[in-house]
Amino acid sequence: MKDLVAYIARALVDKSDEVKVTEIEGEQTSVIELKVAKEDLGKVIGKQGRTARAMRTILSAASTKIGKRSVLEILE
Repeated sequence: MKDLVAYIARALVDKSDEVKVTEIEGEQTSVIELKVAKEDLGKVIGKQGRTARAMRTILSAASTKIGKRSVLEILE
C-alpha cells in the first residue's frame, strides 16, 4: 500500500524527491501518512479535495483486496 501511494504522489508533484510515505500498521487497519513539499500540497489535495478523495478510493479498493483497512493522511 505504501508503494502505491508513493507512486501516485510522485506522478502528481513537481518535487518527487521530497515525497515521503510512512505506514503505521495495526491489526486490522494501517495508517498511511503522505508528506510532500509545501508547494506541491495543493496538487496532491486537488480542487475541493477531489484528488485526495480519488487517492483514498484507490487505496480503499486495493486494501479491501488484501482484507485490511487503510487510511490515508496527508500531512503538511
